[in-house]
Amino acid sequence: MRALQGLENSSPSVRLQAALAVGTNPDPQFIDKLIDRCAIEPEFYVREMLTWALTRHASSLTVPKLIDELRSERAQARSQALHTLSKIADRQAWPAITRALLTDPDDEVARTAWRTAVVLVLEGGEAELAGVLATQLGRGERETQLSLSRALIALGEAIMPTLRAAMTDPDPRVRQHAIATERLLRDPDAGFEFAIEEAKRVVALGASGQGGAGQGADR
Repeated sequence: MRALQGLENSSPSVRLQAALAVGTNPDPQFIDKLIDRCAIEPEFYVREMLTWALTRHASSLTVPKLIDELRSERAQARSQALHTLSKIADRQAWPAITRALLTDPDDEVARTAWRTAVVLVLEGGEAELAGVLATQLGRGERETQLSLSRALIALGEAIMPTLRAAMTDPDPRVRQHAIATERLLRDPDAGFEFAIEEAKRVVALGASGQGGAGQGADR
């Protein structure tokens, strides 16, 4: 009970210690409280400890509750539930990673869904997942784009047909992102900034007959 009360303490260090205590001595009665706290905990390192504490409990008990949390209206609740599912890595949760989550309007939820999907995808489902992820090419700023590229690259060669199609997309941002992802797949040491700048040049040269429209589209 002291640990459960500690999860609500105003001090982040006390909440951290409480989560550590719960994870060290797992008990099914703690699961609901841990999940509830994940949805509202403001400190990243405390959220990580909460996730660790959940992974210490039986997945047969935590996974169904985490799947329920994916339907929460609170973005942080969805994001943390996804993150925890990725750490538990129980592929029975795969059907819960829906297109709605992979295209969630909240960037942090979507980014976490991409990472989780790559962990949980069933063998043979990589190409279909790549197709859904490719609908998000060109989305957001660099951090979001890098997250998507990493998720796609983790799927391996299964992404190539989808990437090739995206390289001819009418949207220059989509083309740039697809080209940059393909560069990183071939040369992981290139770095995303280098890859995206190179992709911009490729798109700009391809659009030179249209006044270089592609070059300014991502500015």
